[in-house]
Order: sequence, then C-alpha cells, then structure tokens
Amino acid sequence: MGFRCGIVGLPNAGKSTIFNALTAAGAEVASYPFCTIDPNVGIVPVPDERLTALARLIKPQKVTPTMLEFVDIAGLVKGASTGEGLGNQFLAHIRNVDAVAHVVRCFVGGDIAHTYGTIDPRRDVEIVDTELILADLEIVDRRREKITRLLRAGEKGTEDELHLLEGIKELLSKGQRAGKYAGGTEKPLPPDLQLLTAKPTLYVANVDDPAAVGENQYANDLQELAQTEGIPVVIIAGKLEAEVAQLNEEEREEFRRELGLKDSGLTHLIQVGYDILGLVTFFTAVNLDLRAWTVPRGTPALQAAGKIHSDMERGFIKAEVVSFEDFIRCGSEQSAREKGLLKAHGKDYVVQDGDIIHFRFNV
Repeated sequence: MGFRCGIVGLPNAGKSTIFNALTAAGAEVASYPFCTIDPNVGIVPVPDERLTALARLIKPQKVTPTMLEFVDIAGLVKGASTGEGLGNQFLAHIRNVDAVAHVVRCFVGGDIAHTYGTIDPRRDVEIVDTELILADLEIVDRRREKITRLLRAGEKGTEDELHLLEGIKELLSKGQRAGKYAGGTEKPLPPDLQLLTAKPTLYVANVDDPAAVGENQYANDLQELAQTEGIPVVIIAGKLEAEVAQLNEEEREEFRRELGLKDSGLTHLIQVGYDILGLVTFFTAVNLDLRAWTVPRGTPALQAAGKIHSDMERGFIKAEVVSFEDFIRCGSEQSAREKGLLKAHGKDYVVQDGDIIHFRFNV
C-alpha cells in the first residue's frame, strides 16, 4: 500500500466527485449536504511510468503496482468539534488516514448550493481548520491533565512530554496547525496522540474549467493562502475528471490530449502526496514478477526487505541494487552487472527512489 488519503472539506465542495475522479468507484454524488455519511473507500493502483518502462524491457508474467487508498469522508460543518453535523464521525475517520486532501470549492455551479451561500475559499478553509484545531486542543488538554498527574506522582520521562504538549497547546491556541510545531525538544509527537492538524495536508482546488485556471480568482485566492501556510495545492476539475474516469484508457488519453491536459488529477495528487509524506518507490523483479513497493524516505535495505517478507529481513545477506536510469540504459540486470552498475550493499544501505533491488537472504 502506498498511503491512505482522506478526502475532506465542507459539504458540497465536491469531495465525492473528486473521489469518483480519482477512483472511478461511483460514489453517490448529490447536491445536498451529508450525502456521504459512511466513508466511501477506493483502492487504486499508483500510476508510475517507470513500472511501465521496466515491464517493456523485462516482459514479466505479472506486474503489480503499489496501491493507494482514498477515503471520502462526510462533509464537515461549523461546530463539528462539538458534535454538530456528523462531526464526531468525521473527526474519527480523519484520525485513521496518513494524509489529508482538503477539497476546497473553487467552482460556481449554480445548481449546487453552497452551505454558507457564497464561494469563499479562504473562509471555507478557515472553518475546517478551526474545527480541526478545536478538536486537537481538546485532545491536548486531556493528555496534559493525564501527564501532569503522572509527573506529580514521580513518573519518569513525563516532563519532556508535558513541555511538548504545552508548546503544541500554545501553537493551537494561536490558530495554527500542530504540524508547524518546532519546540525546544527533539522528541516526536506521541504516536497515540493522533492530532488532526499534524497530519500532512494538501489542498485540492475543485474548479470548473482546467483550461482557465489562471482566470479562476477562487483558485488564485486558495493558492495565495496555501503559499503563506506552506501547503501544496493540486488543481482538479472534479466533474470533468469524474466523467473522463468512466472512459476506457485509450479514450481517456485522447480526451486529455484534446483538452490539453498532460496528467490526470490522480497522478498529480499522488506525486504531491508522496512528497509531503516523504515516500519513495523501489522495484523488485523476481521469477517474472515485477512489483513496485513504497517505503518512507530514509528506509534502510533491511527494513525494505521486511516490507516484502519477514523471512527476507531475518535472513538478510545483501541487497543488489541498480538505479532505474542505469537499468533502462543497460536494458537488463545482466548487462548492468557486467558494466559494474549493479552493486551489492549491506543492511544499512538507504533505499533510493527508483532503485531496482534483488534481495539475497537465507531462509
């Protein structure tokens, strides 16, 4: 699995339409709030031209891309942090994803009513962010109370965490996201804290016409806001992409060429998602089975082997590695080996994006 991405936003921002565009899963789409109550889930293969290029050379019997899971979560409204709308369900679903794609309405669409009457990306982002921040403040306050009691009881290791929590609380109280915290301790956030605003986030500007993005003032406003926050923006014409997703692959490509669209919204969103999560892809080709694998940037070869199978990690001997570029130039693993471009590495070798790896191990 590549990563799990939650699609969030206000009601009628086009979340389910974007979900359909990304997954072609046919989620229900309607022009009234809370059409999505239980989250829709779609698992899609990650498009990777490198995998296609390798398949042309190796001619494997089976090609397995890495997969990405999208979760279409119910629309959030003002007061969600205190249970308004489907607030509690909404917030619980966000806690279970790796990254958040915040869909912001940048289209007019007269037949689809905006929850707050007018199109205003800055206001819409502020509403969602405020509810997430309020929910995080409640979590931090509960945790601070617990850690304070433990500290008074003489529990070791609690002082650093209390300092961390106080720093995060101060940041949240100023209306800023927990992900911006840079306190005086190197201790990471406790994994069970699950702060919503600490999750890697990107904005999805849902527009009418991808060819007129520069003229869309709503999208421009969102991009200006995102720049100040250091959050990337992906622009997707949700309704159009959802229609294209229903075509077969050949028709999709032809339609995109006619519209002047280079990549699908899915491709761009995945690229940004991998970037904000710090993920890389490596490949294996064993017994005519070509596979793509996703791991965090900085993963050593030993852990990458364990991603494939625990036996590989336990019996690890070495990793024989050639870069994608060198493999393509050589045309085969054997040729790369003969030219000295396939090199043996130990368990501490850090996997690079595009590596083609053959793990040697004892069973």
